[in-house]
Amino acid sequence: MEYTVKQLGDLAGVSGRTLRYYDQIDLLKPAWVSEAGYRLYGPEEVKRLQQILFYRELGVDLQTIKELLDSPHFNAKQALLQHREQLLAKRKQLDLLLQNVEQTLAELEGGTRMSDKERFKGFKEKLIKENEEKYGKEARQRWGDEAVDASNAKLMGLTEEEYAEVDRLSKEIIQSLTAALGKEDPAGAEGRRIAELHRKWLTYFWPHYSKEAHLGLAEMYVADERFTAYYDEQAGQGAAQFLRDAIAAYAQN
Repeated sequence: MEYTVKQLGDLAGVSGRTLRYYDQIDLLKPAWVSEAGYRLYGPEEVKRLQQILFYRELGVDLQTIKELLDSPHFNAKQALLQHREQLLAKRKQLDLLLQNVEQTLAELEGGTRMSDKERFKGFKEKLIKENEEKYGKEARQRWGDEAVDASNAKLMGLTEEEYAEVDRLSKEIIQSLTAALGKEDPAGAEGRRIAELHRKWLTYFWPHYSKEAHLGLAEMYVADERFTAYYDEQAGQGAAQFLRDAIAAYAQN
């Protein structure tokens, strides 16, 4: 069976504009184009769109999806098995958040009071899962499984007040970087203050602090484009470099 852009969009729940964009970037080409100029999609295109939507649901960017699907080593069955595992993990996370909501509602209605640990368990596990997916491989290679597992365990043990402080410090670091760019010296007083904020933030994740490890992490902020993109998008172009330089000066002194 073949589908037009509208028919396939209605079937898959995506817009015609999205399908045309996928065609434009060579992510999903139609099987052929009719003499009247209509894009027509066949069974193989339908299967490819399904894979694209699976990956999009898991937060994979379009360029990476294209590279995966176009790889000569791509295995549709293996990809589906991986999708299933990731979706099961995502369902577990949603179940935890739903349980958290139900417990909170029960408490508001006069039921058993939630402990701080129960109140934030779902959010902490979500944060750990996201960090593992984004940076877990590199972190485990650099610092080892024991260190990463200890860091995750420490995060899970944070109290409500500590969890709120982690969030506050994270926001203050970004705000301070934004204000400092182009105006302050990373090795100056403001740079040292930002590096100290970052050290305090780290102590909520690391079982033990060391200047060497702090500096090693800072180097990753400019060596790994994902870290660089995060800080530069949040605080402005050059934020990751400023933070690295500030931490380097802080660690040396």
